[in-house]
Amino acid sequence: MATVRFNDSDLKEFKELINNKLKEAKIDLDLLKNSLSHNDDHGTDDTGRSFNMMEDGSDTLSREEMSQLANRQEKFINSLNNALVRIENKTYGICRVTGNLIMKERLKLVPHATLSIKAKNAQS
Repeated sequence: MATVRFNDSDLKEFKELINNKLKEAKIDLDLLKNSLSHNDDHGTDDTGRSFNMMEDGSDTLSREEMSQLANRQEKFINSLNNALVRIENKTYGICRVTGNLIMKERLKLVPHATLSIKAKNAQS
């Protein structure tokens, strides 16, 4: 019995989609990292001391949120890179639970998906 998989032209299409998402994700990650390191500081150091004290609390929360976003973005980039490996191995789009093909529509929306909708719903 032959293994069910996407044909090479489908895989090529998904590869282009993933590479485009990867470029966008890396740009977003760079922006987040620059924000965290204050490389994009707009000279607020010379504002009044009382203003800086008021901003301290919200700045901490903001930095924590940005750090979490950066971590999520790194995980997303890793997931996209893993999807590219699956494309090279010609195992891309095969549900890791059911062994069936994941619907193209799902993969276009979530190109790093490893579960079919059926398997994903069964997890919940």
